Amino acid sequence: MTTLSLDPSPARRDALARRIRLLVAATIAYNVIEAVVALTAGTLASSSAQIGFGLDSVIEVSSAAAVAWQFSAREHAVREARERTALRIIAVSFLALAAYVAVDAFRALTGTGEAEPSPLGIVIAALSLAIMPFLSAAQRRAGREIGSASAVADSKQTLLCTYLSAVLLVGLILNAAFGWSWADPVAALAIAGIAAKEGREAWRGKGCCAPTAGSQACAKSPVR
Repeated sequence: MTTLSLDPSPARRDALARRIRLLVAATIAYNVIEAVVALTAGTLASSSAQIGFGLDSVIEVSSAAAVAWQFSAREHAVREARERTALRIIAVSFLALAAYVAVDAFRALTGTGEAEPSPLGIVIAALSLAIMPFLSAAQRRAGREIGSASAVADSKQTLLCTYLSAVLLVGLILNAAFGWSWADPVAALAIAGIAAKEGREAWRGKGCCAPTAGSQACAKSPVR
């Protein structure tokens, strides 16, 4: 287990902040591409799950942008002051995604739409399943060490993309292999449920740090 510093030095904080900025930039760049591909493929295939996945990518961009804004400040005190706003943006993004995807999935399950097989969707889901865990883990480690709830919450958004990629991939493969079009909206409902849970936790400021002095600092955050 990695030992976390109870009180990172100013130089270490600056290094961690730079690392988070780089990881956030990489996340934004990849998710812009992912969103365009997933939304295009989802629209062509009438796939609720793919559209939900593409919207999650858009939300990941807004979430990462909120963290980028927070860590654009050079002073540690300013970054801490921006924490609450960044967390609120991330939480609202999660909850908005959950609501939209749930409604669209129910629409598909009631027979007002049927998803078609999507080879392009399978490719982007598999690619995201391979890339996202590494970005998430790196940002989570840096966020915990520096004591930033928003950075950790954003890393969970990235990790959510991994889960969504797996759920989406299973649904698309079942539809392509067996013609089970119902698998797509069922996958979308799973996506909505995970997003709603993460949104509630981000709003409450949960999941910040490991149980060290750093986590106590997070516990003092005004976010409830």
